[in-house]
Amino acid sequence: MRSLYCAEVNSAHVSEQVTLCGWVNRRRDLGGLIFIDLRDRSGIVQVVFEPDNHDLHAKASTLRGEYCIKVVGSVKARPADQVNSKMATGEIEVYATDLTIFNKSAPLPIDFNQDNTEEQRLRYRYLDLRRPEMVHKMTVRADITRYVRHFLDAHGFLDIETPMLTKATPEGARDYLVPSRIHHGKFYALPQSPQLFKQLLMIAGYDRYYQIVKCFRDEDLRADRQPEFTQIDVETSFMTSQDVRDIMEEMMVGLFKEVAGYDLGKLPVMRYDEAMERFGSDKPDLRISYELHTLCDAVRNSEFKVLSAPANDPDSRVVGFAVPGGAAMTRREIDGYTDFVKKLGASGLIWIKVNDLEKGAEGLHSSIAKHVTPDELISLVTMANGKSGDIVFIGAGKHNKISTVMGALRLQTAKDKGLVADGYKALWVIDFPMFEMTEEAGLTAMHHPFTAPSGVTPEELIANPMSVYADAYDLVINGYESGGGSVRIYDENMQQAVFKVLGITDSEAREKFGFLLDALSFGAPPHAGLAFGLDRVTMLLTGTDNIRDVIAFPKTTAAACLMTQAPNVASPDALKELAIAITDMEQ
Repeated sequence: MRSLYCAEVNSAHVSEQVTLCGWVNRRRDLGGLIFIDLRDRSGIVQVVFEPDNHDLHAKASTLRGEYCIKVVGSVKARPADQVNSKMATGEIEVYATDLTIFNKSAPLPIDFNQDNTEEQRLRYRYLDLRRPEMVHKMTVRADITRYVRHFLDAHGFLDIETPMLTKATPEGARDYLVPSRIHHGKFYALPQSPQLFKQLLMIAGYDRYYQIVKCFRDEDLRADRQPEFTQIDVETSFMTSQDVRDIMEEMMVGLFKEVAGYDLGKLPVMRYDEAMERFGSDKPDLRISYELHTLCDAVRNSEFKVLSAPANDPDSRVVGFAVPGGAAMTRREIDGYTDFVKKLGASGLIWIKVNDLEKGAEGLHSSIAKHVTPDELISLVTMANGKSGDIVFIGAGKHNKISTVMGALRLQTAKDKGLVADGYKALWVIDFPMFEMTEEAGLTAMHHPFTAPSGVTPEELIANPMSVYADAYDLVINGYESGGGSVRIYDENMQQAVFKVLGITDSEAREKFGFLLDALSFGAPPHAGLAFGLDRVTMLLTGTDNIRDVIAFPKTTAAACLMTQAPNVASPDALKELAIAITDMEQ
């Protein structure tokens, strides 16, 4: 039906006849000549209708925005003074000889030439997806999956599907449940990840597996989360964590070169404890030049107990950082940051404006100047790496809590002040704690309960679980966890020890994971894997900070589809067939 995409027409086609299909992006009637910009997913080309062909010209005069049409015409070079350098096809135009109107368009409920609300965009997503910005994002997503498949195929990985209807497993979020019509009162769970199945594939001998797969988690949503999301899922046998990181790093470095023309270089490796100490986050954004510093030594002997008490408490920390150029901040801005850290659980925020460090304490202006000595004030600034013109922000409290709070403040100040560098910064974060405390004072696996502990026996794990590190690793890019994985437990005794630490009884373990425990007893190989968030990687490579921008038909933050009005009420007959009774449904 067509010979070329719109953006493929170029000067090599001059004097040739082409057939193009697409939508009217814009129409201009100059009284004689009629110009339309014809758009398809590839881009735009200008089409000219001449008045000499009366019937064709009259038909073209009826065209309006978003009419779906086919044009046959001859390619001509534009005069040198009419070349449009802003268009990829700006050196040529197509002089129409025939026009077919496939379909007219009603006035659009969204405007392509201005910002629309997200509600409008999601309600009319099929129209929003026509916008060139969205076409670019969807195209990049396709480029990513194409590259990943090619790379993994070339490295001996097999693309194997795993079930969508499965059994609930503890992956850290609530499951989406699917009722069974045949087995009344029983439910399938949509997988939060293919974790158990890919481990079973390793036990089955398929030593290099991958899958680009949908996953489902019923959790609170935000800009980088969706109830259904896509993973690039990888699992290997007979590979160490270093082996897995090496091959996945090769893939990601190649991907960023291919799609963005950007060389990530050799990725640094950082232990979890170091990341929390320096950045207050296990997802450090290395594009920001400044980092957290421990300031305990500056105030250990201070009479100002607000700082000296935590400085001398081994479980607490005095921590600060210097914001370049921050001395120009107004008191209103500083108060705003104080409110910011209080909302995160800090008791307050100390600040020191470094107006002129060469003048010593006289060149400093601080919220605690009356409570500390001049030497202590100078020490706080120098230990925080403060320079003239900066502002130093300081917090104090329990180590993990205050590190996290000040890490969040670091990110916020950098975003507000335009101090986040362009480009991409990636690193591996390794050696995560095996377990973390829950609000109920119990233990939970920091990653998942099938992650292998590093360098301990089952007995040592049970005796002192909070001292154990996991053989786990995350790939962090620009402050986002883009991928994460671990060496898996392949010894039945170790798996049972982890279950015991997590408070999972033998009977519960047998009920939930009996098939896995059985499989581990039949010559399970050492295995390890990793999963990348395809949506997050696409988000990074398209320069957006909203995951909904890179998913064709996403859900809102309330997990609803505005276009289809899902979820919706099921019919009484369907509920009866599934043996489901609705006891508390909102009217």
